[in-house]
Amino acid sequence: MEVRKAARLLLLLDRDGSELRRYTVALGGDPQGDKRREGDSRTPEGRYVVDWRNPDSAYHLSLHVSYPDERDRAEAAARGEDPGGMIMIHGMRNGFGWLGTLHQYVDWTDGCIAVTNDEIEEIWRLVPNGTPIDILP
Repeated sequence: MEVRKAARLLLLLDRDGSELRRYTVALGGDPQGDKRREGDSRTPEGRYVVDWRNPDSAYHLSLHVSYPDERDRAEAAARGEDPGGMIMIHGMRNGFGWLGTLHQYVDWTDGCIAVTNDEIEEIWRLVPNGTPIDILP
């Protein structure tokens, strides 16, 4: 899996790196640059893993991204900051699914990666825990 922040795309890739699916996403409200601390509204950059899922999410369904990793925690600690966490790939906030693709015109999350409810249902089915995710600038 790959997220291209500048293009606002999430790609599902096969084992050979060929594109299987493409989704337009909304990101954190301040999307340029790597996440540095809790509350900065940035989506992290780097190689992570989808490590667990929440079927009872406030955002339809959600898949957790393994941010922060050891490097993120060490860099934040050196700055005296909390790196934050709970970065998810998720659908729309419950009750707002009617917005559909309108969500993609504004970066509205706190650092997460948002897709439509139909898209997160498809991603949920296709992406097992343990799937690597590269989040690129």
